[in-house]
Amino acid sequence: MTIYIVKPGDTIDQIAQEQGSTVEELSYANQIPVPYRLAVGQAILIPGGETTESRRIVTANGYAYPFISPWVLQQTLPYLTNLLVFSYGFTPQGTLVPPLVSEDWMLSEARNVNVTPVLVLTPLGPDGRFNNNLIHSVLTNPPAKSELIQQLLNLTEEKGYGGVDVDFEYILAEDRDLFTSFVAELREAMNQVEKFVSVALAPKTSADQKGLLYEGKDYGGLGAAADEVLLMAYEWGYTYGPAMAVAPLNKVRQVVEYALTEIPSEKINLGIPNYGYDWTLPYVQGESKAVTIGNVEAVQIAIENDVPIRFDETAMSPFFTYASEGREHEVWFEDARSMQAKFGLLAEYNLQGIGVWQIMRLFRAMWLIYAGMYYVI
Repeated sequence: MTIYIVKPGDTIDQIAQEQGSTVEELSYANQIPVPYRLAVGQAILIPGGETTESRRIVTANGYAYPFISPWVLQQTLPYLTNLLVFSYGFTPQGTLVPPLVSEDWMLSEARNVNVTPVLVLTPLGPDGRFNNNLIHSVLTNPPAKSELIQQLLNLTEEKGYGGVDVDFEYILAEDRDLFTSFVAELREAMNQVEKFVSVALAPKTSADQKGLLYEGKDYGGLGAAADEVLLMAYEWGYTYGPAMAVAPLNKVRQVVEYALTEIPSEKINLGIPNYGYDWTLPYVQGESKAVTIGNVEAVQIAIENDVPIRFDETAMSPFFTYASEGREHEVWFEDARSMQAKFGLLAEYNLQGIGVWQIMRLFRAMWLIYAGMYYVI
């Protein structure tokens, strides 16, 4: 597949003619609405024909809440290996807490196209935030831990989940080894009924990395304890931080290279962000808060404000600035170029696949690129 960068004066008709495509193909692949307005610097994916070259076999995992648009889910499922349903919580006694909206319809949709549904387990408290005290209370209480594992076994059997994805964040450093043991015990139980366990890992670059996000995650131990892992290689640019790329390729590469010193490559899924942020400038620590936006939406913001999209060759990420209501804004997001660069790491480092956070917004070009580069099972 070719990626074309829009120049001043370009129209979709001209691009289609020059690239041997059609307006319909370009508008579909890139989600360009009528009247087909473009932004200078916009990356346009030119869909190619069927490839005959040998492609690596990979997996594709997508996270979704039960309130996802049925249309978006139906458009995305054909590209997935596993649908990760976010999420089930639990009490200090080990009792599972279901999502506020039933996920049963999602499981049915997934099974209809041979996609495996996976239960995501999170320690979210009533405030919707990760609660490390809840993690501690279960990990240090053997009866509660056993109850949680048994309930997971029962529920995955009852609803037809193919496995469990353990997404515990901000684990206390003192609970690191207890968490690793929990993942190992859960995997042993799940494997006995032919189900798998994955675990989400904060983006570490060294074993002794400091910080609440990192100290409770033992890469080597968890890599051995789980069937597979997800490297959450995103959120360098985040809601409460300064404007920057969400997943700069140079930073992502550092995480992958450290992970490979602790975990076999065939167990690693690379986390892929399917979103961007719009920051209001100037950034003020403790006060500023970016707005989460979709990648297709980001391009429309650039078009509406008649500003060019630029591209950072180090971060391999697109960005632009604009003014609105007397305030300056800076936007970082993902496009065909940034996705192609991230997906290239799978072949470079022989990784198992990807985990997309999250698939609530359709970004069709991302999936077309991935399916064009690899054979997804």
